[in-house]
Amino acid sequence: MIVHLDDGKANALSFDVIAAVQAAITEAETDAEVGALVINGRPGRFSAGFDLGVMFGDDLSAIINLVADGGALVQRIYGCSVPVVAACTGHALAAGALVLLGCDVRIGADIDAKVGLNEVAIKMVLPDWAFTIAGERLSKRHAQRALATARLTTPRDAVDVGYIDEVVPADDVLERAVTVAAELAATLDASAYQRTIRKLRGPALDLMAEQVASDRAAGVSPL
Repeated sequence: MIVHLDDGKANALSFDVIAAVQAAITEAETDAEVGALVINGRPGRFSAGFDLGVMFGDDLSAIINLVADGGALVQRIYGCSVPVVAACTGHALAAGALVLLGCDVRIGADIDAKVGLNEVAIKMVLPDWAFTIAGERLSKRHAQRALATARLTTPRDAVDVGYIDEVVPADDVLERAVTVAAELAATLDASAYQRTIRKLRGPALDLMAEQVASDRAAGVSPL
């Protein structure tokens, strides 16, 4: 199953986009014929993060709920009962990079794109759930620079940081992601995968869920 992210622009994570991806995950998890899920960006753009029209708007409630919805999405991807493969077609910034951290396997385009968490550079502080997933997936050697100094890297360098697992020519990204997803679907036992994910990631998933709920209830803006 393939989810295509394409708004014709930066592939921002809006309320509607987040809801659509959540619905696709539900479909993948409830359809016995679906053995894996691919999240694919548009050429040159995977996702530039949360919708900045909301993030820099005047509606505090909308800001809080968008960030919480994004956290719930990343947590859902990380705990998905079928493997999730990212086809990172280009720039993956802020919440776009966090989506990558939630995916099981990340295939990146070997192009001059930017990948990373640039929140500190744009006057934001990552929510607690983002620190949790970053701690799970980012290399400890790179975590300080990635988080505190908003370091962005190319997709190729992002492999060592922990955002991406392998890079391929841009024209081959989706094909490679589909191939990896098909291999996972064909070789992994579905029940054993689900139980392993719960054992492997359960504490982090539970913590992320608590953090998302706490952020939503507290009503604190990341700005």
